[in-house]
Amino acid sequence: MPEPDPDEKIDATFRNGSLTATGIILGFSLNFISLWVSNPNDWSRVDLLPMSFLTVGIVIQVKVFADLLARDSLLAVKYDRARRLFLIGLSIVAAGMGIALMNDILGLGSMRMLG
Repeated sequence: MPEPDPDEKIDATFRNGSLTATGIILGFSLNFISLWVSNPNDWSRVDLLPMSFLTVGIVIQVKVFADLLARDSLLAVKYDRARRLFLIGLSIVAAGMGIALMNDILGLGSMRMLG
């Protein structure tokens, strides 16, 4: 595979579409964690694992969003890096949601946090 040209740029319209998609998915992630945190049910120890995944994934998504807002994000190298990071963050958030769902299905969330 040939080395990518460090000065190669992507079209601003293409980047803007990616920025919009990233913002929408970040909004869904933040909304999910907000609704989960405000749920009146008691927290338990098993909630710490999915919450950790969700938090790390959302932090990565926020970093990518900030990277895509930067002026140099039109450089193909920077854009490709941000895209890869976003997919990693999205995968981590999805894993956190999956773990939370499995905890609910298996009834693990009924264990008390303290005691």
